[in-house]
Amino acid sequence: MTHPPASPTAAGPGAYVIGVDSGGSGLRVALGRVGLPGPLATTVCAEPVRTGPGGIDAGHLLDQLLPAARELLERAAGSSAEGAPEGEVAALAIGAAGMATLGERLRAELPGALADALGVRRLALAADAVTAYAGAVGQRPGAVVAGGTGMIALGTDLTEWRRADGWGHLLGDSGGGAWIGRAGLDAAMRAHDGRRGGSPALLDRLRAVFGPADELPGLLYPRSDRPAVLASFAPEVAACAGADPVAAGILRAAAGHIAEAAAAVCPTAASPTAAGPDDGGGGLGEDGEVALTGGLFRMGDPLLAPLREELAHLLPGARVTSAEGDPLTGALRIARALAAGDLRLPRHPTMLFVPLEHATGQRGGAAARDELRTG
Repeated sequence: MTHPPASPTAAGPGAYVIGVDSGGSGLRVALGRVGLPGPLATTVCAEPVRTGPGGIDAGHLLDQLLPAARELLERAAGSSAEGAPEGEVAALAIGAAGMATLGERLRAELPGALADALGVRRLALAADAVTAYAGAVGQRPGAVVAGGTGMIALGTDLTEWRRADGWGHLLGDSGGGAWIGRAGLDAAMRAHDGRRGGSPALLDRLRAVFGPADELPGLLYPRSDRPAVLASFAPEVAACAGADPVAAGILRAAAGHIAEAAAAVCPTAASPTAAGPDDGGGGLGEDGEVALTGGLFRMGDPLLAPLREELAHLLPGARVTSAEGDPLTGALRIARALAAGDLRLPRHPTMLFVPLEHATGQRGGAAARDELRTG
C-alpha cells in the first residue's frame, strides 16, 4: 500500500494544532503544537452540540468552538515568547458523535468557516469512533472496542476501515452498558414474577435503585434517555456477579458479544499493512492489537476476565491492551499528523473526511478508498 506523499508545505514543529471531541456531555478542545506530544492546554464547553432535522448543527458547534479556540490560542501566546505566531493554526481535527450519519452540515459548512475564522490550513472531520481509535492505538494497524452506554468496534489495516456494531440500543450495541443493564433488569423482573432465569439479587438491586419493581415501566418508558437509564444498572450487575450466577452469566454473554465484534474488525497477518516510524514495531502479529476504551471497562474483572478469555479464543494471537489515550487525544493526534503531512489512517467520506485534500485532489493510496467495510 502507498500513502499520500508528505505535503511540500507541511507545517513546522512550532505550528499550532487543535483537536476537538464533541459528544453527549459537551465539547472538549485541546491546543497543541506539531512537534510536541500532548496538549498545551484544554478547555471544556459543557453544552452538547445540538442535533436537528438537518443533522449536527454546524452553527451551534462553531458558536462554542471558536471562542474556546481563541481563548486557548491567547493563553498559549501569552505564556511563550517564541514559536508560532498568535492565531496561526496549521491543522484542526474534530471528532463528533454522529459524524458518519449526521455530519453532512459539518462537512459542508465547517471548512470555509474555520478557514475564515482561524486561518485553518488543514481540517479533518472524523466520527468519534475514529478519534477513539487514534487515541487508543495511534496510527498503527489494529482494532479498538469503545464501550460505554453503547458498544462499537473499529479496525483498520491502514488501507480501509472495518466496523462492527454501534447500531444503537434497539438494533445492536450488544454487550454495551445499556445491553447489560437491560439484561440485568430483565433478570430482576423475572425474579419478581417467579419466572425462570430470575435473579433475586438483581431484584434487590432494582428495588434499591429504582423503587418497587412494578413501578419501573412507568419510570423508564417515558424517558427520552432510556439507554442511559438502562446503562446505569450495569454496575449493579457487575457488583452482583461474584456471588450471583445469573449476573455472572450476563457479563459472560456481554463479553462474548464484545469479542465477536472485535474479531470481526481486527486485521490479521494476511492483511496488507503500512509500516511507519511509529507503528510500534511495524507488524500486526498474528491477529493484531485490540485496545479497550471507554467507561464500560471500568467494571474491572467481572467483565474483563471473561472478555479476555473470549478474545483469547477468537483472536489467539491478539495483544489486548488498554487505550493509550481518549478521543480528545485522538483528535489532537490526527490534527498533528495532518499538519505534518503524515496522516496514515484511511480517509473516508464520512468516517475520516479531509475536505481540503479532496478539493485539491491531493489523494493517494489509502485516501482513495471510500468504502467502509462492515465485519
